[in-house]
Amino acid sequence: MPSPSASDASRLLWSQTRDQDRRPPLSLDKIARTATDIADAEGLDAVSMQRIAADLGFTKMSLYRHVSNKAELVAIMIDLAVGQPPVLSAISGGWRPRIEHLLRHLTQTWSRHPWLPSTTTGERPMGPNEVAWTDRAVEALSGTGLGGDERLAAAFVLFGHIRNTQSMATAGTQPWASGGHFDPALTELLRGRRDDFPALAEAISGGADALADNGRRFGLDRILDGLAALIAQRT
Repeated sequence: MPSPSASDASRLLWSQTRDQDRRPPLSLDKIARTATDIADAEGLDAVSMQRIAADLGFTKMSLYRHVSNKAELVAIMIDLAVGQPPVLSAISGGWRPRIEHLLRHLTQTWSRHPWLPSTTTGERPMGPNEVAWTDRAVEALSGTGLGGDERLAAAFVLFGHIRNTQSMATAGTQPWASGGHFDPALTELLRGRRDDFPALAEAISGGADALADNGRRFGLDRILDGLAALIAQRT
């Protein structure tokens, strides 16, 4: 099947119903939910039109009446998986608790769907649920004295930090950790070669535990402290 155009994917993403209000034997929503379940359990590579059709009890060709190919389906899966962001209006204490609440939910969402961080990159169509997360972050920073472009830039920086630390946790790119702590074997090697790696040897001897969340909390605090300083200047 030919690759879908951006307009075709966007049309599906921004459809108000996506077949959810009807109960046909087969619908785009059923296809996307089945594909998401497969990706959650086995990874995105396990998702194929053949596999989805088999799980639903339909022929592969019947799926193409609803979605053009896997690329278009992944766009729908992303918007379905991210869901709606949390409402922040009831969170007291100003912009910082609201941002932290939003980012906790983002981390939980990506933890439930570990294929999301690596998939939500690059030039691609975005659906209303995904856009709503950025809108909510920008909204949380309203009234701080930051300009609209600065609030949007702050949202990008914050989401990028969560993506980076989440990706390291799920993609196996962090060779230091074992159960959220420094790997015991590597720790012993570094202690035995203290002269070659003095800074690391000193850091781990102090019980450094930055690997528990791949530095997420440390980095987030520094970003929010920087925003707080900028907001203080403006107000």
